[in-house]
Amino acid sequence: MGYSLETLEFARFLDLVARNAQTEAGEALVRASRPFTSRLELDRSLAAVAETLRLSEEKNLFWTFSGIEDPQDPLAILRIENAALDAASLTAIASLCSQALAARSLIEGEKESCPTLFDIVSAFTPRLSSAIAEISRKILPGGEIDDSASPELAKLRREINSRRAQLTRSLESAMRSAGNAIQDAIVTIRNDRFVIPVKADFRGKVAGVAHGFSSSGQTVYVEPLDTIDANNEIQNLKGQEEREIGRILHSLTDLLREHLSEVEAAADAVAKLDEVKAKAVFARRFECIVPQISEDGTLDLKDARHPLLEENIREANAANSDASTNPSAAIVPSSFTLTQGRSVMIISGANAGGKTVVLKTAGLLSLMAVSGFPVPAKAASIPFYASVLADIGDHQSLNANLSTFSSHMSNIASMIDECSAPALILLDEAGTGTDPEEGSALGVAIVDHFRRECGAHVIASTHYRGLKMYAANDTDVVNASVEFDERTLQPTYRLLTGLAGASSGIEIARRFGIREKIIGDARVHLDTSAREAEEYLQRLQTETRRAEDLRIALEDEREAVAAKFNTLETAAEKREKQQMREFEARLAEAVADFDRQSKAFLDTIQDKALKNRLEKERSAQKAELNRAVVGKVNRKAAASAFSGADTDRISTGKVEVGSTVTTSFGKLGKVERIDDDVAQVVVGNIRLRQKLNELAVAEPKQKTGAKSPSTHRPIDAADSPAELNLIGKTTADAEYELDRFLDEAYMASLPRVRIIHGFGTGALKNYVHHFLKTSDLVERFEFAPDSQGGHGATIAELKQ
Repeated sequence: MGYSLETLEFARFLDLVARNAQTEAGEALVRASRPFTSRLELDRSLAAVAETLRLSEEKNLFWTFSGIEDPQDPLAILRIENAALDAASLTAIASLCSQALAARSLIEGEKESCPTLFDIVSAFTPRLSSAIAEISRKILPGGEIDDSASPELAKLRREINSRRAQLTRSLESAMRSAGNAIQDAIVTIRNDRFVIPVKADFRGKVAGVAHGFSSSGQTVYVEPLDTIDANNEIQNLKGQEEREIGRILHSLTDLLREHLSEVEAAADAVAKLDEVKAKAVFARRFECIVPQISEDGTLDLKDARHPLLEENIREANAANSDASTNPSAAIVPSSFTLTQGRSVMIISGANAGGKTVVLKTAGLLSLMAVSGFPVPAKAASIPFYASVLADIGDHQSLNANLSTFSSHMSNIASMIDECSAPALILLDEAGTGTDPEEGSALGVAIVDHFRRECGAHVIASTHYRGLKMYAANDTDVVNASVEFDERTLQPTYRLLTGLAGASSGIEIARRFGIREKIIGDARVHLDTSAREAEEYLQRLQTETRRAEDLRIALEDEREAVAAKFNTLETAAEKREKQQMREFEARLAEAVADFDRQSKAFLDTIQDKALKNRLEKERSAQKAELNRAVVGKVNRKAAASAFSGADTDRISTGKVEVGSTVTTSFGKLGKVERIDDDVAQVVVGNIRLRQKLNELAVAEPKQKTGAKSPSTHRPIDAADSPAELNLIGKTTADAEYELDRFLDEAYMASLPRVRIIHGFGTGALKNYVHHFLKTSDLVERFEFAPDSQGGHGATIAELKQ
C-alpha cells in the first residue's frame, strides 16, 4: 500500500478541515486522518458524516463544544490511585462530561436514523450526571471551593472571617493610638499577616515585627506585638481550611474515579463528534457530498472541484474585498468516469489549460474519500483504493544529482514497487524530459504497465502524439483534453472526454509575450504533418464546443417549454376545480329550492289522502333529483372507471327501447321508454329519466365471473359511508339527510346501512322507521344488535 500524501497536498487539506474543530482533541484527530485500511471503519466514518449533515439540514440539530481543554493530563491523574485533581481540573472534566451528555441527549432522540452517531455516544450513560452535579455544587465556576462544600469548611470560614474582623478592629485601634506615626490608615497584608503602615521615621513608636518596606522606603509594615497571637490563630485556621479543601478535592476525585471508564468514553466521544462536525462544516462550506465507495471498481466524478484551489480563490477574493464572487462558480469543475474495462484516461491539450488540476483533483478527492471525508462534487463514486500514487511536478535535485527526467523515472520506479490494487496512478507529462520519441514510447509503456500488470486506474497528461495515438487507437482508453478557445487564445479549463487536444504551444508562447518574428519562424520550422495534425485537433475541438453549446441551449429551451406547460396545466386544473365547485353549489341550491317549494305547497293542502300521495311523489322526485346531482358531479370519475379493463365495454350503438345502457352515475339499466330526447331507464326497482346524450349503450362482457367493481362495492367503500348519525337533528333535518344517504348508499350497492337515531323521546326513531317503511330502496329493517347500538340504531338492508 502507498499514498502520495505530500505530492497531493493532503496535509494542507487536513489543515483546512481542522480549522473547523472546536477542541484540541478533535483537531488532533482531523490532522491524524489517513486512508483507512478497513472497509468497515471507512463505511462507519462516512456514515457518521452523512448522519450529521442530515441532522443539520433536515432537522436543524447540531452539537457544539466550547471551553474544553485537552483532558489527557487529568485523565492520567485519575488513573493513579489516591492522586487528587485540583479544582480547575475537576471543573474541566465536569464541563467535558456535561457537554458530552448534552450531545448524547440530542443524538439519542434521533438514534433510529443516526445509528452510527449513537454508537459513538453509547459508551457512556447519564449516570455521569450525578458526579458532574456534585462537582458543580461544590466548586464554583472560578475554581473556588464553595462554602457549602462541607459543614466543616463552612464552620472554618466563618471562624476565619470572625477572627479577621476582630484583628482588623484591633489594628485600626492601634493606628488611632499611634497618631501621626501612621502613613495611611489602612490595614494591609504582608506575608499573609495583617500589618499597619508606619512612617519610617517613626519606626520605634510602634512596637512589633517589621514585614518589609514600601518601594519608596518611606513606609515600613509593622505587625504590632499585641496582634501576633491573633495573626497566628488566623494562619492556623487557614491551614485547617486548606486541609479540608484537600479532603474535598480527594473526595470529588474518587467520585470521578468510580466512573473512570465512562469519563474516558465521554472524552473520546467529544473528540470524535468534534472531528465529525469539522468534516460536516467543511462539507457545507464547500458544497460537498458524501461519496459512494464503489463495489465494481468504478471511479465516477461529476462536477468535481479541488478544495485547496477553491480556498485560494476565497482568500484572493477576501484580499481584494470582492465578496460578490462565488469561489465555486469561479472554478471550472471536472467530470469523468473510469471503469475496470476503461481504466485509463489520457489528457492532452494546451499548456496551463488545467491538465495538472484534473490530476490533482482526482488524486486528492480519492484520498479524501478513502480517509472518510466528504468531497466537493455533485456526485462521486470512488473505489476503496489501496494505493493512490502520483508523479506530479519537477522533482529534480542538485544534492541528489537528479535531472528532471531522472527524478521522474526514480519516482515512477518507486510507484511501480509500491502499487497495490485497487490503485489510482497519476502521471503528469508522462515520459517528459528526454527525446520526444523515446519519451513518448516510454510513456506508453509505463501507462500500459500500470494498466495491465497492476490493474490500476491511470490518468496521464501528455503533449506527445504517441500517447494521443495510443488513446485514440485503444477503445478501452479514454481520450480527453482540456479546452482551448481559439477565439480568445485563452484556456477554458473544461475537461472534454472523447477527443485529444492540441497543445497550442505556439499560441501560448505568443500570449505570454514572445515576439511575432519568433512565432513566425516557429511556424515555418514546424513539421507539416505535425502542423496539419495540430490544426485538425483544433478544428475538432471547435466543432465539439459548438455542438456542446447547442446541446446546452436546446436543453435550456426544453426545460423552459416544460416549465411553461406545467404552469398552464396547473392553471387549467385550478379553473376546472373552481368551475366544479360552482356547479355543485348551483345543483345543491336547486335541490334545496325544490325541497322548500314542495314543502310549502304541501302545507297548503288540507286533504290528508291527497297530501300523503303527493308527499310520496315529492320524495320520489327529490330522490331522482339527488341521483341526478350525484351523476352530474361524478360523471368524470365514472367515465374514467369505464376505461378500465374490468368494466363493461361501451358501444357506440344507438340508444333504443330495450337497450342496456350505462347511466351518467355508472349504473346499468334498461331503457323502458323514449320521449323525444329523454329516456326512462329502469335501474333495479327504480325508474330514472335521463337525456339520451347522457346514456351510453353497454355491451356485457363475454366472460362471466365476478361482478364489476364499478357496480358492486364493498360495504366500506371509501366514497359511500355505511353509517348515518342523526342524533341531535330535528325530523325535518333528518328527512333530507336520510333521503340523500339512502340514495348514495343504493348507488354504491351497499348491502346494508346503519342509522343512529339514539333513544331520546322516541320521535326521531319513529320517524326513521316510518321513512324506511315507505322507501322504495329498503328491503327490510330492524333494530341493531346490542354490540352495534341496540335500540339506539337501526340496520336497514337495501334492495339489490
